[in-house]
Amino acid sequence: MNFERTFSNAPWESKVGYCRAVKAGNNIYVTGTAAVDDEGRPFAPGDAYAQGRRCLELIQKALRELDADLDCVVRTRMFVTDISRWAEYGRAHREVFEGNPPATSMIEVKSLIDPVMLIEIEADAICISG
Repeated sequence: MNFERTFSNAPWESKVGYCRAVKAGNNIYVTGTAAVDDEGRPFAPGDAYAQGRRCLELIQKALRELDADLDCVVRTRMFVTDISRWAEYGRAHREVFEGNPPATSMIEVKSLIDPVMLIEIEADAICISG
């Protein structure tokens, strides 16, 4: 089986030892993706919706680097620091996946790696080329 990896500009990748996504055969696993800007700094502090959208933009970028797209996503996991804001996170998720919704979970966690981060999203995708 062939493995491909893609990396981002997140400052934690080299410190923790992970990549943005791994493609193993037809399966793609996108690591927990928090909302960061192009320099790796937290994106839109305090804005749950904007952070959710940004996470999904970064996931889409990783998928495209591995010759896939959001329509291949079969499962997402949303880790959120305030479940009472579920509708804001959910709106971002719904808008991105409206035509092809994956299975998903939304789980409240105590905190993320940076205290201004409100959401982190993982994604699993299956893509058959050809």
